[in-house]
Amino acid sequence: MILNLSDVLSEQHKPINASVPVEMDCFRSELGCFEIVDKSPVVLHIEYMKEKELEITGNCEVTVVIPCDRCLTDVTIKIPLEIHKRVSVASEEVEETDELDETNYIDGYNFDVEQLIYNELLIGWPTKILCSEDCKGICNVCGQNLNEGTCNCEDTGLDPRMSVIRDVFKNFKEV
Repeated sequence: MILNLSDVLSEQHKPINASVPVEMDCFRSELGCFEIVDKSPVVLHIEYMKEKELEITGNCEVTVVIPCDRCLTDVTIKIPLEIHKRVSVASEEVEETDELDETNYIDGYNFDVEQLIYNELLIGWPTKILCSEDCKGICNVCGQNLNEGTCNCEDTGLDPRMSVIRDVFKNFKEV
């Protein structure tokens, strides 16, 4: 959805308060496409600060289906998004400063809410997804989900190529 910023950038600098529905049904990244099963509207407040600088605040919650990192079972994860941005909309090139945020979602007087949500999802994406804390994962020989049952594969134990290092530790073990 595109918001028009002409009210906040005009001479009166009227703040914008809007509740915008999230239209994204799937989050696409280098990791794949993840289904969005539930989403709350984005509640935004956009206010003029000074010299073509805007302060954007907002929040929403997105629920995404992501596979478990150990057993690949689908896990439903709620990702809360808290938005606090300070951006410059000056038409000429402005020196990048640490206090201003990236503005790839603002083009002139158009504010792309979907691009902002995409950016926030990239930032807020969980680093480790587990179906449970004691997830056993899958067998690396046959692919059996070890949470659902055991497999008949032999336990290979330690890698025989590591025996030399194991012997070094045994010989130099402090007593």
